[in-house]
Amino acid sequence: MLILLMIEDMLGDLGCTSILSAATNDGALALLAAHEFDAVLLDMNLCGTSSHPVAERLAISGIPFVYVTGSSVSEIEDGFKDRPYVRKPFGYAHLASALGGLIHR
Repeated sequence: MLILLMIEDMLGDLGCTSILSAATNDGALALLAAHEFDAVLLDMNLCGTSSHPVAERLAISGIPFVYVTGSSVSEIEDGFKDRPYVRKPFGYAHLASALGGLIHR
């Protein structure tokens, strides 16, 4: 929870005005159904489960996303290996760079 709060603070400092979070695939998919997103930070692991279903929905919807992971990037599933990622732990500069790359695409 503390890490999430830190990330939310960093996003606020970067100018993000609406920050939502979900701990599970079902929660993330519900948020995607109910809100519009400019970009998404997606942890590769949501409560012990691969976030691949969320990545698929993001790709179908055309919503850019950055993977956030403490795992090996080799664990990114096929079809998404070209997606940008940020390795945990990360700092403000890494997050700013990753999000800046998404927004400029």
